[in-house]
Amino acid sequence: MSHPVLDPDDVPLDRAAFGALSRRAIPRSERLALGRSVRARTPRRSLGEWAPSPDRADVLQQLRAVHRGRVPELVRIRLERMSASPYGFLRGAAGISAADFATLPATGIRPVICGDSHLGNFGFYASPERELVFDLNDFDESHPGAWEWDLRRLVSSTWVAGRMSGASEEQCEHAVRRCVRAYRRNLRRLAAEPLLARSFERIDADAMEDHISGRSSRKAVRDAVSRARTRTSDRALPRFTHDEGGLRRIVEEPPLITRPGPAEYDALLIGLDDYLSTLPLHWARVVGGYHVVDIAHKVVGVGSVGLRAYLVLCEGSSSDDVLFLQLKEARRSVVAPYVHGGSAWHAHQGQRVVEYQQALQTVSDPLLGWTTVDDRQYYVRQFRNMKGALVLDDIGAAALADYAAVCGLMLAKGHARTSGASMIAGYCGRGDNLERALSRFARLYADQTEADHETLVRS
Repeated sequence: MSHPVLDPDDVPLDRAAFGALSRRAIPRSERLALGRSVRARTPRRSLGEWAPSPDRADVLQQLRAVHRGRVPELVRIRLERMSASPYGFLRGAAGISAADFATLPATGIRPVICGDSHLGNFGFYASPERELVFDLNDFDESHPGAWEWDLRRLVSSTWVAGRMSGASEEQCEHAVRRCVRAYRRNLRRLAAEPLLARSFERIDADAMEDHISGRSSRKAVRDAVSRARTRTSDRALPRFTHDEGGLRRIVEEPPLITRPGPAEYDALLIGLDDYLSTLPLHWARVVGGYHVVDIAHKVVGVGSVGLRAYLVLCEGSSSDDVLFLQLKEARRSVVAPYVHGGSAWHAHQGQRVVEYQQALQTVSDPLLGWTTVDDRQYYVRQFRNMKGALVLDDIGAAALADYAAVCGLMLAKGHARTSGASMIAGYCGRGDNLERALSRFARLYADQTEADHETLVRS
């Protein structure tokens, strides 16, 4: 049910996309009008619809498909994490959500999207200047796609998180409306800004309190900021390493942290050398000043469990000059099969993740790069780059609403940095039609998530 409405800036981030400075831009007023015209075909109230398609694949069947190619002995860990709660299930169900959303009414306006913008994929991390900023922070599924898919995933995760923390249905709805309203208003504001100005929009940790009001919200943010500031490479040493005959080694904790065999280790070293060529020259020199001390396979996250992921310990000119890198296997985005005929713009999926992360984030890890190891594609980033997020397990209703609103702000900023902002703003309008529609959807999809989770638990 997707109807593509291509904005003139809606192009892949490859080199052929640039060099069009002579092209005349369509005036913003025309883009707004084009966005408003989409309502005739896809009314905003239609975004509130949810009913599983008659041919919706069984949840267990969909999970089996997702698990193909993953490390078999780790699949059980992934299923255990998804079984822990409906929220845990939703975190690992990006592919199920994409398949569901593809059956729903769509606007056809397609910027670059996160593809997995649930509430837990926003948080703090360090800018290149070592300042703590707040933004989207997971891009494994990033891809050009429907902007409303990101918003659907964000609001449904907000409702599920609210139920998990004991919020009433009215409080869940309030949090979702705050989220969508913040997205709509910030998107419209940014659409009126020059393209260059949008590229500098950000929220630093110190500015978070300007966007939240309640005492509990401020405490949750301060706690998250405090934790994030301690998550650095040097502070990770006591947690992840030990001395072994005078040499520093990563601690094994099977099955979560295991040591690769000699052949695999050597292949990873070659891959890390190739990774340097994907970095800007200055940062390649910096990373090239370190040498690899040890490598271990480390299980991460929920959705990524079973994919290959490695922790790399590097040392500089002294034993207290350390750097942890992380290699994460990159596979085709779950969004890709449903847009542009399923064609892939990137031959290398690690490159896709890196380029779209840099497109959606205002500032990114300067050590982002990509490589290939034994025909598997990876992206590389810093490990423990001061990353941190709010703990959602027992977050209060007021804090949840504040947090969801800030996430809505950041999602709008990410979309506005890529393309179609004026068209999206024209479609959304100035009233609360979008909030009412997506509140209905969030509640219905939260019900679906709980039913799918129960199916997994029973299995």
